[in-house]
Order: sequence, then C-alpha cells, then structure tokens
Amino acid sequence: MSSEKEMEEILQDELDDIKNVQDDSEATDESGSGLLFTISSFGVDHTVESLVKKIEREQYYIPVFQRKYVWSQNDASKFIESLLLGLPVPGIFLYKEQDSQRHLVIDGQQRLKSLEKFYKGLFNDRKFKLTGLKTDWDGKTYDELDEDDQMRLDDAVVHATIFKQDTPTDNMDSVYEVFERINTGGMKLSPQEIRTCVAHGDFNTLLFELNDDSNWRSIFGKKSVRLKDVELILRFFTFYNERQKYSRPMKNFLTNYMTKHKDIAPKDADEIKRVWARLNDVTVRALGPKPFRPGGRALNAAFYDSFSVALAIALETSANEDLEAVRAAYAAIEKDTEYLDVISSSTSLEDNVTKRFDKALQAFSDAAPS
Repeated sequence: MSSEKEMEEILQDELDDIKNVQDDSEATDESGSGLLFTISSFGVDHTVESLVKKIEREQYYIPVFQRKYVWSQNDASKFIESLLLGLPVPGIFLYKEQDSQRHLVIDGQQRLKSLEKFYKGLFNDRKFKLTGLKTDWDGKTYDELDEDDQMRLDDAVVHATIFKQDTPTDNMDSVYEVFERINTGGMKLSPQEIRTCVAHGDFNTLLFELNDDSNWRSIFGKKSVRLKDVELILRFFTFYNERQKYSRPMKNFLTNYMTKHKDIAPKDADEIKRVWARLNDVTVRALGPKPFRPGGRALNAAFYDSFSVALAIALETSANEDLEAVRAAYAAIEKDTEYLDVISSSTSLEDNVTKRFDKALQAFSDAAPS
C-alpha cells in the first residue's frame, strides 16, 4: 500500500546496497538452523480503542529502528474507512517478551501507526483528515466524526495473534524466523533490519552509534538504508570475540550474538568503542579510504571481517601501530590466490571461514618485525 514513488526509492536503495557490498553468505547459508522450537500462541480480538491505548502505553511497541512508516495519508484513510464500514481487515502479529508484559509488533506496524496517528489527529505534523474517500467521512478528523461513527470505530475489532518462544530460552531464533516469514511490509526486510527489531536494546543502539564513526564512513562509504554497514560492525565484533564458535547459518550466528549482548553493560560498551575507534583510525591511516575492494568497487564482506579481526588482534597485542606492517599484510593477502578463493564464494562454509581468518592472522604474523 506504499506509494509508487516510495517503492521506487526503496528498490533503488536495494540496488545501491547490492552494488556497494559483496557478500554471498546469505546465498550459501542453509535455509534454517535445524533447531526445533516450542512456541505458544493464541488469538485475541481487540477493539481499536483498546489497541490505541496499548500503543500509547507502549505495551504493544514498535522498536525505534524498525523500518519507517511508509503509508500515505490516503492509504491510512482507506484502512480506517474499512473499519468504519465494518469490513474485515488483516490481523496483527505480536511477540510477547519473556520477562515483561510488553509485546513486540512483528507484523502490523503500518496499521497500528495509522490508528495512533488518526486518534492523535496528526499525520506528519499536519492535521489528520481522512482523504481520498468517496464516503461522507472524507475530510474529517477523528474529533469531527459523528458520535455514532466514533463509537463504531472505537468498537471495531482487529484480531491479534500473540506468540512466545517457550524453548529454547537462550536465543531468539524463532522470533527471527517468524519475523522473516510473516512480516508483510512493502518488501522483504534485510537480516539486520530484522535484528534491530527482535534484538533491540543498548547493544543495538551502540551499533548505530559506531556506524557514525568518520573513519568507518570513509571505509564503507555512504550509509546503507538496508543496514549492511551496521551488520558489518556486528559481524566484526561477533567474529572478533567468538570466531571459534562459528557455525552456519551466518544469520543465526550474528543474531544470537546480538541477542546475548543486547543489554550490554556500560563498561563493555566503552571497550567496544575504544577497539572500534582505534581499528578504523589505523585502517584509514595505513590503507587509505575504501579498502577491501579486490578487483572492483564493492566492499568484500569476507575480506573485511577476516582482515579487520586480524588487525584488531594485532593492535591489542602490541602497543605500537606499525602502519608499514599493516600495509605489508594487506599486500601479501591480496596476492594470496587461496585466500581470494575463500573470500569470493561459499563464504559462510565453516572451512572457508576458518581458512580466511587463519590466513589473515598469518599475514600479520609474517609482516611483524623480527
């Protein structure tokens, strides 16, 4: 229901991201983790009035970083008109958090935000009048509806399906899977867009803060609307800390790390900021802007994660920042045909992941002064 112009912009952004980053991990990942879930679910019929109150109280909430609201005023008006007419409308899908009474909106963001905006009387900072309708409600705000119409809208029913993951309790794989399969927004969400919703928290906020680092922007380029740059930051820290634990699929490996650290302690966040700032500073001073692009203009994600982890480890084991050693390691690995093979295809296979990190670490060992 988004406008044609909006969809064109989204598709262009998608094309730009594909051109800017070379990453075949999603294509070579297995389709699922093979893990079985125990999930409880039930249905609830909510009146519109009760839904709006739950949204205002953030009992039903949409994470800050979830994809933006894209419906036009006409789209929202048609949805509200359907409710006024008593027509059936699509239900919403919610995940109940295990440790609270709050519910994460998995599917239904556009509908819920439309209702919230209409009851508040504002649509993008202007008065929300129903538009594009052929009924007597066209041009009216909520307050301008007849009392009977207000009551009809208040009492209109929207069905909600609520689920929670009973087991396993140490990850949110089922929430990710449900979000990926159920979400019906204008186009398929990217893996990192889903993570910002299902694993939102202080760590997620930190990733967006790290994404503003000026040296990182020089390395990656303009910000990715599909959050590929944010995902690469997550990928770096996941491999930096837990590369020995890697197993496919890559998307679950990253999601589980982000979930485990979503409520990161301030001192750990400060350490991450320190490591990130130093890594990017040395990378740009040694290699210049836009490295990790062998044979083309696209940043190679496997080249980036392996070399950057090896560089960060080298920096942590030495007080000196030997820029010539960094350049030597980069030059050597860029000529290693076996390394170039494992960063170019099947990059999520366990053997190829191990091999690319081993070779990057060896390159720094060979480049170190004797």
